[in-house]
Amino acid sequence: MATIEQLGYSAFFIALTCIFAIVARRLNARLSKDGLVKDLIFEAIAAAELCGCCFELIIVADNFGVATYAVFLFTLTIWWGRNWGSATACPYTYMEQIVEGEVSFKEAALKIWAQLMGGCCIFRYVQLYWWLELAETHEGRAFEDCKADLQVNLYLGAFIEGFATLCCRLASKVISEKDARFGAFIDSFIGTSLVVAAFNYSGGYFNPVLATALKWGCAGNSALEHIIVYWIGSCFGAVLSVPLFKTATFRNMFLAEKSKSE
Repeated sequence: MATIEQLGYSAFFIALTCIFAIVARRLNARLSKDGLVKDLIFEAIAAAELCGCCFELIIVADNFGVATYAVFLFTLTIWWGRNWGSATACPYTYMEQIVEGEVSFKEAALKIWAQLMGGCCIFRYVQLYWWLELAETHEGRAFEDCKADLQVNLYLGAFIEGFATLCCRLASKVISEKDARFGAFIDSFIGTSLVVAAFNYSGGYFNPVLATALKWGCAGNSALEHIIVYWIGSCFGAVLSVPLFKTATFRNMFLAEKSKSE
């Protein structure tokens, strides 16, 4: 039976991962020249931190329940928002920017590539910690065959990931434009709530890089199924948020007070 001590080992690993990421960001800020390469490194660091922590959150969810998982995720989301700067560790933010004409396709593709490299390479670091088996919850996990999280029909899974991503992105845009006093907490609460709601259906990833780093090649889904659910589903929802956010109907519903003041 999982104990608080074993939860402590998970918390320690997550904190250690965040500390390593802080050090890596500071080194990149000091040693790299301003420009695209520096931004790519920041993206890789953010993705590595995200995926490293979320690998351990799988342990937390499996042994301590979704509620404990949600508390960790809520806290981490706020932390990441305050420490990542312009990095996002998420591909569809750059797809949105392509639609908005803010970045070139080449720049977006390079940043997504950096995210994938950071997210996928971090598993060796996670695997080393699990291999030590400091806690019972890590026993046998380092070389265990993984299983896909999709528990519903392929297209329903894609809809869930897409719709939840759409809701997350619209909420983030509204909070950002309103400049809400506790915006980071509200945004994190909404995102965490949606993840928990989708947890037993699609896994609630809402981030193609995260889903790929944690679940690519796992038993239960083919490569094509994974792409449809976690890449096409999420990215379609995110890109759809761009024109939807600009519609008069949406803005009157969620930004009416701001529109009147302007």
